[in-house]
Amino acid sequence: MIIYIDGKYLKDDQAKISVFDHGFLYGDGVFEGIRAYNGKIFRLKEHLDRLFDSAKTIDLPSPLSKEEMTEVICEVLRRNKLTNAYIRPIISRGVGDLGLDPRKCPKPAVIVIATSWGAMYGDLYEKGLRAITVSVRRNSADALPPNVKSLNYLNNILAKIEANYKGGDEAIFFDTNGYISEGSGDNLYIVKNGEILTPHTLNNLRGITRMVLLEIAKSLGITVKEQNLGYFDLYSADEVICTGTAAEVAPITWIDGRTIGTGKPGPVTRQLMAAFKTVTETEGYSIYKK
Repeated sequence: MIIYIDGKYLKDDQAKISVFDHGFLYGDGVFEGIRAYNGKIFRLKEHLDRLFDSAKTIDLPSPLSKEEMTEVICEVLRRNKLTNAYIRPIISRGVGDLGLDPRKCPKPAVIVIATSWGAMYGDLYEKGLRAITVSVRRNSADALPPNVKSLNYLNNILAKIEANYKGGDEAIFFDTNGYISEGSGDNLYIVKNGEILTPHTLNNLRGITRMVLLEIAKSLGITVKEQNLGYFDLYSADEVICTGTAAEVAPITWIDGRTIGTGKPGPVTRQLMAAFKTVTETEGYSIYKK
């Protein structure tokens, strides 16, 4: 595997960062998860826009422009001979000292990793995921905004740990006001009476796959409503869906011991899954430009 670090393309066993890098020491940095399908990078512009918005929010200047980052990502894919891949661009605060002050980190670092990664949930796309509503709450928007896709994912990991112990494939976060937020790594949707209900994005990540799903729903004539949702809405849903770059579009058919709908992926979920597959097969930024 070839990995990009600060202007160099290195074999994975040579790709190293300093123990004084603040991304490592404090989670002080931002990242994206991006997929490539059939030689094209899906929604690259939107992912880079979000990466740079996250960086700006934490006052982290990128050493590369969006155009330069695009070329680096493509070059990593080319050097690894990948046409279908999961891509992880990272901007870290860079090397400093053991103090917190970001002014001690004069040069931010950029890392790009790309690897083969198939369907994240395997056969669960046909069976449906089991989800657990967890006790840990999503970071408050006035503490660490969930829309900053930062290197500090401990909040998400704590939720995943709880779900693991309780037998869930995924965790469902609530926010500090008691409203549904998101999964440990994906956005959530409830289907009720043919309509899609989804939380506002103040308390959860503005997912790129979420954006695509809402575009697809509109094109199919499915009504989408953004609103506050709670336990009642989850348990009484006809269908529950989660989406993310890694997860793509996946059904949830069991939550906290309750069977959701028929206990199988529902018709709206299947329609959206099929449409999403079509979109990813036809759109994208070409890796191997002629």
